[in-house]
Amino acid sequence: MSKAGRAKLSTTVAAENYQFLVALVKRGEAASLAEAVDEAVEHLRRGENRRRLAKATSEYLDSLSPEELTEEQSLAASLHEAAKGVDFDREL
Repeated sequence: MSKAGRAKLSTTVAAENYQFLVALVKRGEAASLAEAVDEAVEHLRRGENRRRLAKATSEYLDSLSPEELTEEQSLAASLHEAAKGVDFDREL
């Protein structure tokens, strides 16, 4: 991300969280503390997005008639088979 696309953040964190971020940098999983924070926040954002999608999907499926649910289950089985081997976290 370019410097223009970044926002300044100045804060304190728990000592164990700081140590975790430093360890990410030392292991080469992040180039800097700022990048380590970005990685941690992105991980949380993906989890939140997945929770919201699961909730919306559950609500949608609960609203279907038995016939519509059967059709959705058939489509889901077909999509599941077609998507085997795809790593959706790494797809762009």
